[in-house]
Amino acid sequence: MDRVIFNFQYLDLMNKFIDKIKNIEHGFKDIIVVGDSILADKSIDHMNLAKEYLTDDNCQVRMLATHILGQLSSGDPEALKILETTVAADNNWRVQEMLAKAFDYYCRSKGYQASLPTIEKWLSDKNPNVRRAVVEGLRIWTGRTFFKDNPYIAIQLIAGIKSTAGESEYLLRSIGNALHDIRKTYPDLVAAEVASWDMTDKNLLSIKKLIEK
Repeated sequence: MDRVIFNFQYLDLMNKFIDKIKNIEHGFKDIIVVGDSILADKSIDHMNLAKEYLTDDNCQVRMLATHILGQLSSGDPEALKILETTVAADNNWRVQEMLAKAFDYYCRSKGYQASLPTIEKWLSDKNPNVRRAVVEGLRIWTGRTFFKDNPYIAIQLIAGIKSTAGESEYLLRSIGNALHDIRKTYPDLVAAEVASWDMTDKNLLSIKKLIEK
């Protein structure tokens, strides 16, 4: 009986948290705090709750669902697949920012080197939001383990999708900004990569300008 009462009290508390995050206009911290509180309660079916939240009209609630799925993803292939498909199809840019964070958590949990097959798979996805989640989520790439010791691999992975960026301004900017970050520490490596580009391509020229800004 006590457990039932506790669950009702907890549900009421969660509903209050949900009402609170619906009014958040900027930032992710409070949403992450609520998500971690939900994940801490092992009596909750986290996967089904996340799926339910993904159907909410409010983008902050969908961001909460994305965070929960990200935390589950390293141990649950279904969670990773939902991130790659349902979440990546969301048309709200804030949800896409949370997706990038979720993907980085997955890679950090699994290990960046061990995650290379998944990184490469996502970078080859037809949805630019999936590709952007990798490029944006792993920034600053050379601040991450494995890529810190192998900056040329980071550059190759990011630059490898440069020709696909034209369909998405967000992806184009992510590529340019990610290489700009790396250029601060490894200018020669980035310069060697950019030197091989065809600058008659306006999208590649735009990326180059972001790198050198």
